[in-house]
Amino acid sequence: MNNLAIALKQKGYLVSGSDDEIFDPAKSHLYENGLLPEEFGWFPDKITPEIDAVILGMHARQGNPELDKAMELGLKIYSFPEYLFEQSRDKTRVVIAGSHGKTTITAMVLHVLNYHNIACDYLVGAKLEGFDVMVRLSDAPVIVIEGDEYLTSALDPQPKFLHYKPNIALISGISWDHINVFPTYSGYLNQFELFIQSIENDGTLVYCREDKELVKVVKNSAPQISSGKFLFKSPYEMPVYKIVDGVTYIQNCKKNELDFLINDEEEENEIDFLVPGNSPLQIFGKHNLLNVNGAKLVCRELGISCPQFMKAIITFKGASNRLELLAKNEHTSVYKDFAHAPSKLKATVEAVKDQFPRRELIAVMELHTYSSLSKTFLYQYRHSMAKADIPVVFFDPHAIALKKLPSISPEDVKKGFDHPDIKVFTNSAELEAFVRSFDMKHKNLLMMSSGNFGGINLNKLATDLAD
Repeated sequence: MNNLAIALKQKGYLVSGSDDEIFDPAKSHLYENGLLPEEFGWFPDKITPEIDAVILGMHARQGNPELDKAMELGLKIYSFPEYLFEQSRDKTRVVIAGSHGKTTITAMVLHVLNYHNIACDYLVGAKLEGFDVMVRLSDAPVIVIEGDEYLTSALDPQPKFLHYKPNIALISGISWDHINVFPTYSGYLNQFELFIQSIENDGTLVYCREDKELVKVVKNSAPQISSGKFLFKSPYEMPVYKIVDGVTYIQNCKKNELDFLINDEEEENEIDFLVPGNSPLQIFGKHNLLNVNGAKLVCRELGISCPQFMKAIITFKGASNRLELLAKNEHTSVYKDFAHAPSKLKATVEAVKDQFPRRELIAVMELHTYSSLSKTFLYQYRHSMAKADIPVVFFDPHAIALKKLPSISPEDVKKGFDHPDIKVFTNSAELEAFVRSFDMKHKNLLMMSSGNFGGINLNKLATDLAD
């Protein structure tokens, strides 16, 4: 919401906003742009007939005094995704969806477009190198949207991505998440079927062929698409790659991918770049290699040739908090990652272990989301940390109480993860002391959470361990 406010101000709108709590970095961003409210809280007097539109965030629940005033005055009220659609009605809408990888794929597409100086609008869920904000709205003909399946607003229980009506859609994979709003797996799957049906006529669906559940969803959705509506389907799979001395190399474009070049002036240089050999990536992990191929097909739909894509993608360093390197030396690397769902956790652990097979891996994850802190969901994490040499799980009982969930015990966690050597901590100081107790020579540390490990300073921890 703070990024949308900044984007609208940059576009020339007069913007104001309210919230009950605002923390950094949002607080600093709003202050720097002259948008930080003088007082936190809800003030119905701010809502006047002169307002053109009210945009709801997730904190604006039913009974909110400002929302009640807006409804009383008959003002136009939008949810975040509804307003984004209004701003992009006349654009080519690219929506990246999936239970995992959508932030990274969105970031890859934006990186490639930016590399080639192609203007676009966007919404992405992480801070990206080369981009000042996470939302941009302008007169660009294309908008790239990270499509979230979480609820739209307190007034609209639909997933956000059902509002965007994409011309080009990508689904990276499906793995049950958000059980607090999708209590059954079938109900969760159904949201992606509805998303496929929301693609515009003559639109394109890019999807991961290696996800068997997703393939079923695509197949089941086809008969539901309305009569006369044509959908182009474009599956992708794992590229050919190799790992040499901790660097991943991806196969360059195939001959049949060289017939699609935007600019004749670039043709000779592009082909020289492509043959022979492979290109080194700055990212790694099988999940990221799949993400690369998905992003490549989306970029192709936007007129980016495979050679142009490859020139750009080898300079991509990743999105913030996605396998982000915090510190390293010649025998140790420390990473942090946003992984919290079982599929994300498994993919991230495997990525680091496969990249550095001769180093022991200390993998630490925090149970922080509604789903992960649910005793009935813990079994979904079974074997998700199998490749970790030293698997560790942290959860804060206070976070469970704040979310008003039933308590869980370390024994529940151990049973759910089904790993004989797993360590479980409920105190952040004890967790940090445990991590610091290791001689890190020939070891890597991976810290995974959508929270903050009870306030541990990960940057200082990483610097100290790699010193």
